[in-house]
Amino acid sequence: MGRDVRELRGAWTRYQRHAYHEPSPELAPWVERYWEAHWDYAEPYRQKIVPYPNVHVSFGDGRADVNGVVSGFRTRVLEGVNHVFGVAFRPGCFRPFLGAPVSTITDRVVPVAEVFGDVPAHVDMDKDAAEEFLLAHLPEPDARTAEAVGAVALIAADPALTRVETVADRLGVGVRGLQRLFAEYVGIGPKWVIRRYRLREVTERMAAGGEIDWAALAADLGYADQGHFIRDFKNMFGEPPTRYAERY
Repeated sequence: MGRDVRELRGAWTRYQRHAYHEPSPELAPWVERYWEAHWDYAEPYRQKIVPYPNVHVSFGDGRADVNGVVSGFRTRVLEGVNHVFGVAFRPGCFRPFLGAPVSTITDRVVPVAEVFGDVPAHVDMDKDAAEEFLLAHLPEPDARTAEAVGAVALIAADPALTRVETVADRLGVGVRGLQRLFAEYVGIGPKWVIRRYRLREVTERMAAGGEIDWAALAADLGYADQGHFIRDFKNMFGEPPTRYAERY
């Protein structure tokens, strides 16, 4: 199957515009960032979306949705002129808003009203309106939220962490306890989170350009062989790393 040339070598920037905004100090403990995407496609475009362990609340097309962590890539068809505004919650921070284990909404999209009890009156959401809405729904403090946030931050920051057992040892907890914490607060297991942040390093090398020694890179990321690395990458990104690299 031929490639859509609009996805190759950064061509998407001619059709899409993205913007990011920092949260206010009051919401920074909960919100990682606000984001906006605007697009203009005369012909439908299949946008590949690769996940991180964030819960998102999105506003667009007259909808207001809570998007749970997704376990693999998703494809969304973009067409015409449109836009979406979103709130990316810090990994581990949505449990107090949800009032239930975050794993209950993994791979699910649920209406905002089911979680928050109402929806913003604004049709065209922006940062100010989103902050007003969230400040009106701030939950009570939850001590375990900080534990989950710290565990994900540790994984994200240390490329040497490639095993759940090592992360558990660093945090001074058991493997089963770490898995329960992630199911309750992050929405997906620590093994998945480790794999996602290590694969982020792959796309960073792609973006930097130059030749990549795939076998050596797989070893650096803790894979026993290149085949396991390629399989994990394809499950997460929807295509093998050499094909995905063409996007850069």
